Amino acid sequence: MIRFLSIIAALGIATSAAAQERQKFEYWYGLTGQLGEVMAEHCKRFNASQSNYEAVCVGQGGYDRAEQNTIAAFRAKQHPTIVQIYDAGTVNFMLSGATYNAVDFARDFKMKIKWDDYFPGIASYYATSKGEMWSFPYNSSTAVMYWNKAEWAKIGRTEPPATWEQFEKDMRAMKAAGHACPYTFDFDTWQSVEQMSAIHNSPIASMGNGYEGLGAELQVNKGLMPKHIGNLKRWLDEGLAKINTAQTGRTILQAFSDGTCASMLSSIANHGVVGSTVKPGIDWDVAMIPIYDGATRHNSLVGGASLWVLQGKSKAEYEAAAAFLDFVLTPAEVKWMPSVTGYIPITAPAFREMVDEGFYTKAPFKGRELAMKSLTFTPPTAYTRGIRLGNFTSIRAEMRSELEAIMNGNKSVQAGLDDAVSRSNQILRRFEQTFRGKQLP
Repeated sequence: MIRFLSIIAALGIATSAAAQERQKFEYWYGLTGQLGEVMAEHCKRFNASQSNYEAVCVGQGGYDRAEQNTIAAFRAKQHPTIVQIYDAGTVNFMLSGATYNAVDFARDFKMKIKWDDYFPGIASYYATSKGEMWSFPYNSSTAVMYWNKAEWAKIGRTEPPATWEQFEKDMRAMKAAGHACPYTFDFDTWQSVEQMSAIHNSPIASMGNGYEGLGAELQVNKGLMPKHIGNLKRWLDEGLAKINTAQTGRTILQAFSDGTCASMLSSIANHGVVGSTVKPGIDWDVAMIPIYDGATRHNSLVGGASLWVLQGKSKAEYEAAAAFLDFVLTPAEVKWMPSVTGYIPITAPAFREMVDEGFYTKAPFKGRELAMKSLTFTPPTAYTRGIRLGNFTSIRAEMRSELEAIMNGNKSVQAGLDDAVSRSNQILRRFEQTFRGKQLP
């Protein structure tokens, strides 16, 4: 009996030692809330899938904080091996000197990745101007229109509006029929400025939206944007649309889900949120964002984040990180992400499998394929492959501030957009000065 217990104890010690012998690496992610829980779960799935490596995953409390904390940690040499950085931080990390570029990392550690598997509209946001991947696309989305089919049915329409001109007619009909809020929007520039510009192949900035160099200047004060922002202001003033933000006590998601407003533009990543919170009895769906009469539709922009590998870690940590990256990029894991979130599959093989398996015919997921259609509607152009502007988070904040001033009636449309461009260009010039002598890859 004593000998038996000794054997059991020895086995326990050996098992414990084996667990401790796992090679650990640290991974920081920016997502919070339910999506943050999904990030943590992905790490658990990796850790349970094998016994050689352990991902130590730490949430940073938001995308902005993930970027800021990583930069500070790198300077202190206390940084993670992998970090999740959102689209707006791409340029900052490309020029940081802190990254182990994805194309080099995959080659050096013999990853199984097939670069051509990524959808072009996803890959181009995180690739260099020469098409080389410097980070690994991970959680991806694009914007769509959410519409209340029952409210459209009341005005005799069974299809969503394909153009903004038709959309305005529909809003007027709904208003005349007694609906108080045909459309709701907020000051998030991702939908109203960035996505709108992309689907119309209209520049956000010169030099191919910044891909051609650090000397780019914002251009949203001419062309499409004055017209569209002017329409938003007019619809607001005429009572066809309402602004909903956290500050007003109800977000656009809440206003759509509870039936207060009949339509909105939002990320496909919110499809699951709407599905789980929508008021019982509301018949809703998603559609591609309308375009203006006479325009030719182009692909929409990808949103979300990618995974960056950082310099300064051991070979063993990198081997563990490579195993993790290979794991999350397997078709099974790429398919798992959309099943627990509203994100879209990032690779074509995984998407094809999901279609063949009937994923998009199931009630919780039906309609999400429209995001793929929007994102791949055309091959990416110089103005639809992405936005490559330094300190883009600050530029978004400037544009958001001016949109708010316009909608509140404190500035005219043109004056607000001119001011947004002026202050954003100052940000770009400071960024250019900071990285003087460096070239965008």
